[in-house]
Amino acid sequence: MASSSFSHTPITVDKVETKYRKIITQIPVPESIPFIERLYKLESHSMHGQMPIVWDRAVGFQVYDKWGNKWIDFTSTIFVTNSGHGNPRIIHALENVLKKPLLHTYTYLSEERIEYLEYLIENTPIQFQKAFLLSAGTETTEVALKLMRLNGEKYSPNKKVVICFEGNWHGRTLGAQMMSGNPAQKSWMGYHDPNIIHLPFPYPWIMESEKEPRKFFRDSLNAVCAEKGIDPQKDVCGIMMETFQGWGAIFYPKEFVHEVETYTKEVNALLAFDEMQAGFGRTGKLFGYMNYEVEPDILCCGKGVSSSLPLSLVLGSAEIMDLPDIGSMSSTHSANPMVCAAGLANLKAILEDGLLENSRRFGLLFHVELNKLLNLFPDHIYLIQGKGLIAAMIFKSKAGEPLSKLCDKISELCLQRGLLVVHTGRDSIKLAPPLVITKDALLEGISVLKESIKDAIQVI
Repeated sequence: MASSSFSHTPITVDKVETKYRKIITQIPVPESIPFIERLYKLESHSMHGQMPIVWDRAVGFQVYDKWGNKWIDFTSTIFVTNSGHGNPRIIHALENVLKKPLLHTYTYLSEERIEYLEYLIENTPIQFQKAFLLSAGTETTEVALKLMRLNGEKYSPNKKVVICFEGNWHGRTLGAQMMSGNPAQKSWMGYHDPNIIHLPFPYPWIMESEKEPRKFFRDSLNAVCAEKGIDPQKDVCGIMMETFQGWGAIFYPKEFVHEVETYTKEVNALLAFDEMQAGFGRTGKLFGYMNYEVEPDILCCGKGVSSSLPLSLVLGSAEIMDLPDIGSMSSTHSANPMVCAAGLANLKAILEDGLLENSRRFGLLFHVELNKLLNLFPDHIYLIQGKGLIAAMIFKSKAGEPLSKLCDKISELCLQRGLLVVHTGRDSIKLAPPLVITKDALLEGISVLKESIKDAIQVI
């Protein structure tokens, strides 16, 4: 969530009415302000960073308020609604469970849970033989941390070091934040696990001078381990990688990831990918790690797993997933029948309704059009990253200064013109429409973005 907030003072904006967008009120809507004020009185200040829009309903790739406005959604509620808002398959599946009714089962068996897991395992790569279902993405990375260390204990009681990368994000719970690579987010802890270490991330601007990604990984590994008194051949139990670095949709060089995989095999460590933003079709493949042509041992998934209700999961081999003893790894809301029904319907929609192909095909168009904006605004857009229907535009001045305020203004202008983008609160704007978006709507959204960038540059 963004770390800054927007003005709640309604302003008059140009009316908009197209097939996909409609803005007929002041923005924010004057009648919405009491709703926002009621919420802000009751909810933690940390939740106050979003744009001032009160959602009423959402269908496909469009969001509606109750005052007649309509937006094209380029957020997918931060990469959740991959199969579209209110996907009919999901609605139908949930209705069937509601009619029973069966709203909660703890970890007692239900058909919904069995059917979902069977379909999930049948349709994921062969190394993933078992799954563990949870509610939030941060829980899955905590589970991965536990599994990596339990596996390390098979070799040595000292094999507990988990390698992560600077700038990556793995969640808000304690272990997940320790694995995350943002020091400012961890200053409150007062303690950091010395067996969680961070290597430099191979950013594109770093790799311009570091020409050999494989060597960059090995040199970084050896340097950091030497500094911390860690034996990289004996002490490392696993490596956690965010498939792409979330804030900027920045992927690793493929050769870098290949070397990471080679290293984990050399030292009997497990390779885990955090797929929260990358999974379930977002990059044009079922899982984002597939773009690297590697085979991870553990996969952590959330967000787009259900395109709706809170569902996350960890995938691994039977050997890895069976490491915890009975009762030592469970969750009150694990395998809720409602979310299992939603998860099954969502995965069927992605695999059977052409959404992977949509992500691939429209993803190519998406990035071609976005790179035209890079050429139009070279003094402000520094870089465009991403694959498939995920992109990030990174804004910097010619002197290299981050243009966070410009990003705030662009996001605000898009809102006023009927387009929702991911406001990061820093020098990037992220774009991730639902995979059901049409070509015309995609191009219209990019056109709105273009005009918003142009106008924001004039006033910032």
